[in-house]
Amino acid sequence: MKYTQLGRTGLKVSRLVLGTMNFGPLTNEADSHTIMDAALDAGINFFDTANVYGWGENKGRTEEILGTWFAKGGDRRDKVVLATKVYGNMGGDGAAWPNHDKLSALNIRRAVDASLKRLQTDHIDLYQFHHIDRDTPVEEIWQAIDTLIQQGKIIYAGSSNFPGWKIAQTNETAHRLGSYGLVSEQCLYNLAERRAEMEVIPAAQEYGLGVIPWSPLSGGLLGGVIKKEVQGGRRASGRAADALAGATTRAQVQSYEDLLDKHGIEPGEAALAWLLTRPGVTGPIVGPRTLEQLESALRAVELELSEEVLSSLDEIFPGPGPAPEAFAW
Repeated sequence: MKYTQLGRTGLKVSRLVLGTMNFGPLTNEADSHTIMDAALDAGINFFDTANVYGWGENKGRTEEILGTWFAKGGDRRDKVVLATKVYGNMGGDGAAWPNHDKLSALNIRRAVDASLKRLQTDHIDLYQFHHIDRDTPVEEIWQAIDTLIQQGKIIYAGSSNFPGWKIAQTNETAHRLGSYGLVSEQCLYNLAERRAEMEVIPAAQEYGLGVIPWSPLSGGLLGGVIKKEVQGGRRASGRAADALAGATTRAQVQSYEDLLDKHGIEPGEAALAWLLTRPGVTGPIVGPRTLEQLESALRAVELELSEEVLSSLDEIFPGPGPAPEAFAW
């Protein structure tokens, strides 16, 4: 496994991030523990989750699965850089009960204590805002975060799904208040969705945030989906199926798969390896449902894409270009 610093911090994290969103809804507890053991054995030390994972009536279930894994001992917790998130409504009855969501100081305090209990740990290494909160002043958010840091409940704060202007506003406010500010941004970024290159990633680089791409395979679109359909395997679903319904996207994906087949490269591994070449990227989040999927992701760390392949990928999935030149001059 290869490691890098998380943004401007001194924290060393693996170039792959283990995403846990499938743990609970799609992967049972025992298999989830097996995958986490294998990830740790392979050197992945960066685990990502969120308080709402488990979804529906099972919100919090994924954090509980991590908690029972940590409780097994063997230095599991000490070896892991643990990241979770706050924003989604965690009202016990499923209703949008006031003050059980978003980023008020009250909800942040409530949410972090609940996550610590489910995770069976005394601190969270990276506490991430799952979405921007248009109602809560940034000053209030930092007041709550700084209190948690002083209490030893969290170490760093990060963002997720923030636009570039919000990263700038949040860190400028932190600077004014004497707070350390955001150290990471978790954003939607992959070959098929490159709009983050215009504003989000440049802002993250300017303010010293590590970029953590989620959905690196674009919901399966970049994982060899057409080949799997032809071979009678699992058909595309969700976002990937919607995207493939468009003739232009289907042609792009077919060209992508043909290119990689020509070079003997697995599509899913190429998509991850491409992200590892991108400026500002700390490491993509991989969310395996099975050990086989984890093993495929691990191979991507060692995969070096040639200049020919990288150029061809840019031709198939062109980026938006830098701002403001992409839309002005």
